[in-house]
Amino acid sequence: MREPPPAIPGARLLFSLDPAVSYLNHGSFGAVPISVQRTQQRLRDEAESNPMKFFAQGLEDRVTHTRRHLAGFLGADPDGSALVGNVTTGVSLVLQSLRIGAGDEVLMTDHGYGAVALAVRRQCRRAGATARTVAVPLTATHAEVAARIRSALRPGRTKLLVIDQLTSPTAKAFPVRDVAAAAREHDIPVLVDAAHAPGMLPVDVSAIGADFWVGNLHKWAFAPRGTGLLAVAPPWRRRIDPLIVSWDQEKGFPHSVEFQGTLDPTAWLSAPAGLFVLRTLGVDQVRAHNAALAAFGQQIIGEALGCAPDDLPDPGDPHVSMRVVPLPAGLATTPPEAHGLRDHLADQLSVETAINAWGGRGYLRLSAQVYNRPDDYLRLAEHLPAFLRSLQR
Repeated sequence: MREPPPAIPGARLLFSLDPAVSYLNHGSFGAVPISVQRTQQRLRDEAESNPMKFFAQGLEDRVTHTRRHLAGFLGADPDGSALVGNVTTGVSLVLQSLRIGAGDEVLMTDHGYGAVALAVRRQCRRAGATARTVAVPLTATHAEVAARIRSALRPGRTKLLVIDQLTSPTAKAFPVRDVAAAAREHDIPVLVDAAHAPGMLPVDVSAIGADFWVGNLHKWAFAPRGTGLLAVAPPWRRRIDPLIVSWDQEKGFPHSVEFQGTLDPTAWLSAPAGLFVLRTLGVDQVRAHNAALAAFGQQIIGEALGCAPDDLPDPGDPHVSMRVVPLPAGLATTPPEAHGLRDHLADQLSVETAINAWGGRGYLRLSAQVYNRPDDYLRLAEHLPAFLRSLQR
């Protein structure tokens, strides 16, 4: 039996989560530490005390300073990065800036995030292009992932490859650096969806070599929701057009993307406070704790559901703090069924999880964060089998 890691002293008290709920779904919306909530509230109070002064005097410098701080943490070029609301926004921004045409194609994998796939398909439909998906087995090694994607590239036709750094439905780490290198051999641009990477994984954006990289800091880096960073390689920066044109349009990227009139910037400005919490706890210590606790939760819940060790997918990276457990056949095989089961589980057992349908199978996705304890997973393992059996009667 895998042993759970020791708790990080005092970490649970940093959050305002309901103690009556086992919150095992940090990966969906994150959880903002109390100190970061208060930082954002102070900024809101500052804005409301004199809105004209807050927005018209020095805000651009404050946003630039914040961007440089976050980009430095992620190993990205601050002058080639822009703050955005989230990964979904960054993906749409890239798609509309690429000028995909009739006969072109955008390549994705079947592990991609649903909203990103919808954005790709819409852009392709408008342009007369094709959205194509390459299947990657859940058990594929990094070498197999890279080989499958490499063989699916169509030089001259594939105008963009969208690849996840860590997949949302299957919690699988992809070898984005190797994939980007393979695409670069054919001059095919690469967009890395890194929604879960900042804070969870050691990230060096510049070393990945992707044309576009976009990640959320409001999941694993403790920023308020609505904080993402889009990094763009030098050849593409002049081509980035914001989704909404505003007063800084003529300044070009990144200012044209970041200035959106009366958009509330307090989440962005509070993000360094989230990194302060992470660094105070110890970045390496947090990563080690979360990854070990997620592996513990996967093992005990998998055993409770009768899964053999080989049935429990390995994420492919030792830092991953999300794990999936396959549900009994016939449960949660479609997104509506998965979402319904997730809500029912939360209502009946007071446990928040993510449940996804992937490849015709339902998967329970578990997250682990510093506020979680082994008892959260032990309690779910105790009650989940009977709960699922009741649904199959």
